[in-house]
Amino acid sequence: MTDEVAFIGGGNMAYALATGLLGTESPPSIVVADPISSQLERFVNSDVNTTADNRVAISGADVIILAVKPQIIRSVALEIAPLVKTQLVLSIAAGVPLRALDTWFGETVSIVRCMPNTPALIGAGITGLVRNTRTTDAEAELAHRILGCAGEVIWFEKDADLDAVTAISGSGPAYIFYLMEAMIKAASELGLTHEIARKLTLHTALGAAQMAINSNDDPGILRRNVTSPGGTTEGAVSVFDREDMQGILIRAILKAHERSIELSLEADNNDA
Repeated sequence: MTDEVAFIGGGNMAYALATGLLGTESPPSIVVADPISSQLERFVNSDVNTTADNRVAISGADVIILAVKPQIIRSVALEIAPLVKTQLVLSIAAGVPLRALDTWFGETVSIVRCMPNTPALIGAGITGLVRNTRTTDAEAELAHRILGCAGEVIWFEKDADLDAVTAISGSGPAYIFYLMEAMIKAASELGLTHEIARKLTLHTALGAAQMAINSNDDPGILRRNVTSPGGTTEGAVSVFDREDMQGILIRAILKAHERSIELSLEADNNDA
């Protein structure tokens, strides 16, 4: 795949990607840098090298993965930028646009902005990717393989598209968990134990998602197939329709999209 990958930041997403890379047929050498020792302890019993020094981490790297919080990515980028020449840089910082990354690293660095989601932690994620104009096809393929270790990958043409990705799949797991939470509460009100309510809800969500993945039908069709006229499901769906549940969900997602754009603008303003 590549000789050495350096992660700047040792959080959950870095751990997920590093673990995925180690499971490939020809894993690269991996080094993780983080100033917080507890973040590095999870890598102790693996083949991952660790350091508290970002500059040390990237010294021999072919690929640098920025896995830090958006609030500190500018300072991290400016710290290591003088040492970044031919390395491919991948950023998984939410809301940080390519234009900001390009400004911090200069006009010669290949950069791919990535928007993964939390199911990547179990290898079931989906990541949106967009590359800058200097990223070659070979480098894009390398980025694809690295993020593919955590699940599915989709490429986009425009940086702004990742704001939509953030609102749909980046924040999306929380929407599903919110629905699960409501179903579990309802089951408890109906007299079921929390353990049974949880199991019924989680396996229903899992089964429904798998059915949708395996079907060529739109989810709306699948939903109607389950909704018999005058039946229990129709009774529930009638409440959703009366309360404009779809409208509420759409407005919530549009709000998440709006906030992603705001974060992108904040990243630009911080560089001004």
